[in-house]
Amino acid sequence: MQRKGVANLPLHGGHAPRWLFNRMVKLAGAITDVVVDEYGPTEFIHRISNPCWFQAFSCVLGFDWHSSGTTTTALGALKSSIKPEEHGIYLSGGKGAASRKTPDGIVRAGDIFGLNDATVDSMVNSSRLSAKIDNSCIQDGYNLYVHDFFVTEKGDWAVVQQGMNTETKLARRYHWMNESFDDFLADPHSGISCDNIEKETLNMASTNSKEAQKISVDLINDNPVHLRDYFKRKDENQLLLTDFNVDDGISFSLPKHHAILDMDLSDREYEVLKNAWEIQPENYEELILLNGIGPKKIRALALISDLVFGEPASWKDPVKYSFTHGGKDGFPYPVDRDVYDNSISMVRDAVYQSRLDKKDKMQAFKRLDDFIS
Repeated sequence: MQRKGVANLPLHGGHAPRWLFNRMVKLAGAITDVVVDEYGPTEFIHRISNPCWFQAFSCVLGFDWHSSGTTTTALGALKSSIKPEEHGIYLSGGKGAASRKTPDGIVRAGDIFGLNDATVDSMVNSSRLSAKIDNSCIQDGYNLYVHDFFVTEKGDWAVVQQGMNTETKLARRYHWMNESFDDFLADPHSGISCDNIEKETLNMASTNSKEAQKISVDLINDNPVHLRDYFKRKDENQLLLTDFNVDDGISFSLPKHHAILDMDLSDREYEVLKNAWEIQPENYEELILLNGIGPKKIRALALISDLVFGEPASWKDPVKYSFTHGGKDGFPYPVDRDVYDNSISMVRDAVYQSRLDKKDKMQAFKRLDDFIS
C-alpha cells in the first residue's frame, strides 16, 4: 500500500453494499455505546467535531478510506444506530433533501430531551448559520450537499457537513462544535478537512473580515440602489477603469463591461438587496440569513468594501486539516505525535470495550492497523 502525506477524496458513485452497511451500523452503534457510557454524549459529539477522529472512525467502520463517501456513509450509519433515549444524542439532517428537514429534527430533539424553546430556536438558527457560512460566506469552490446536526440531551450541538467541487470532483468536510467558538463570524470551525488549499478563497467568516462585514451591513441599510453607482458612469466626463491604457510600455485594455470575480448583479438581484434594506438587518448574521442573500451578493458587498472604502475581506482559505495526521517531511504540516497517539488510543479503546463478537472485533482491529501502520 502506498503512503503519502495527504489523501484526495474523489467522488465515487454507487452505494455501500447492504451487507457492509449493516455491519457499519452495528459497529457504529457499539462505538457510540462505549464512548457515551465512558465519557458522555457531549464528549462523543466533541470527537465527531474533530476531523481526524471522524476520519479514523469512518475508516474503522470499513468504508473506502479515500472516497468522499466516507462522510455520507459514516453519518448514515450513525443516523441508523444512534438512539436518542439511550444515547442522549439526536442526529438530524443528512444528504440532499434530508438536509432541508434539519430544523424539524432539531425541534423533535427538543421535545425528546425536554429542551426549552429558546435553546431549540438557537440551535435551529445555528444550523442555518453554519450551512450559510460554509456555502456562501466561505467561497472556496465547494458546494454543500450534506448537513448533519448533532444535538445532545443538554443542548450541546455539533455539525458535520460536506461540499463538493464539481470541477475537481473532490470533497471538503466542515466540522463545528458549539463549545469551540464564541462568534459565528470569527473563525468558528473546529476543523475543515481537505488536502487542497484553494487560491482566492473569500472568507467572510474570518476575524480579518470584521470591518468588511460591518460595511456590508451599512451598505444595505443605507440604500442598495446606491450600489449601482459604484459600477456605472455617473456622467459623460467620468473616467472608469475600462477607459485607461498604460503608455509606459505595459498596456492593457478591457471590454466595456465584464464580470469582476463573478460579482455582477442583475435587476432581480438588486431587488433582493432592496428588500434587505427594507428589513434593516442589525448585524452581519441577520444579513446573510435573509432570503436571497447568497454567494454573489455577499461577494459583491465584500468587494465594494475593499474597492470603495479600503476595508478588505480575508482571501485566505480557512482549511485547517488535511485527511491525515501530517507528513514525515512536514507537509502539509508536521506530525503531532500526541494527537496521532491520542487518535489511535481513542479508537482502540472504543473498539476494545464495545459489545462486539470476537470476529467483528478482530476485523475492526485489522482495518485500524491497516490504516495507521
